[in-house]
Amino acid sequence: MKISVITPVHTPSIPYLADAYESLRSQELPDGWTWEWLVQEDGRTGKVATALPADPRIHVATGKPGGPGVARNMAMARSDGDLLRVLDADDQLTPGALAREIDAVTGRADVGWTTSSVLDLLPDGSTIGWQHADPPGGKLQRTDVLTYFQQHNYGLPVHPATLCIRRELALALGGWMALPGGEDTGLLLAASVVADGFFIAEPGLLYRKHPDQITAQAGWTATEEWQLRMKLIEARAVALRDLAIGTPV
Repeated sequence: MKISVITPVHTPSIPYLADAYESLRSQELPDGWTWEWLVQEDGRTGKVATALPADPRIHVATGKPGGPGVARNMAMARSDGDLLRVLDADDQLTPGALAREIDAVTGRADVGWTTSSVLDLLPDGSTIGWQHADPPGGKLQRTDVLTYFQQHNYGLPVHPATLCIRRELALALGGWMALPGGEDTGLLLAASVVADGFFIAEPGLLYRKHPDQITAQAGWTATEEWQLRMKLIEARAVALRDLAIGTPV
């Protein structure tokens, strides 16, 4: 059994890859499980390969620039794991994160995906809790995430950067949306309306805060383009929900 870790990379995040790798290398998986790391550069500079060690579990590729959603999908195309786990290039897994996620999915036939609690990793190396109230640990019913999204101005009750999903489910949903940002929210919302999820209360990710990250840019959630993305994400999730329950769209 294998878990495929999916990492899109753009140039400003290359310096953080070594830390991401160390957090992955130190993971202890359940018996019979292995991991592979699909690292996909959003471009063709070739700089990513030189930033990583010679580990046969790492598979690096370059490609035509298309944004993070395209890079994630190209990484998924090269994967062959039973599960997919997102790991942004500037983030780090916490000890035991993958084992907890594997257990949550494989131990529950009706669960298609998981997310976990997050700690923000500050520039000085300290951590603070994600500035959000986590749901209780345990099962997330279908439409729970969508309902929250609709009622909280496109906010999320769980962090999309922690998504672990059955590969067959991600493929059936078309992978990550072809958006210039928010593509991870799109896949999370889509998965959440066709399959139950599971929230792991123990932190599974150190979410690095730094000036170059896309979501740190001024006005990230205040632009007309962002609103349009969120409306499309919502519309897709609603359409999938209605198809899943047999209601005409």
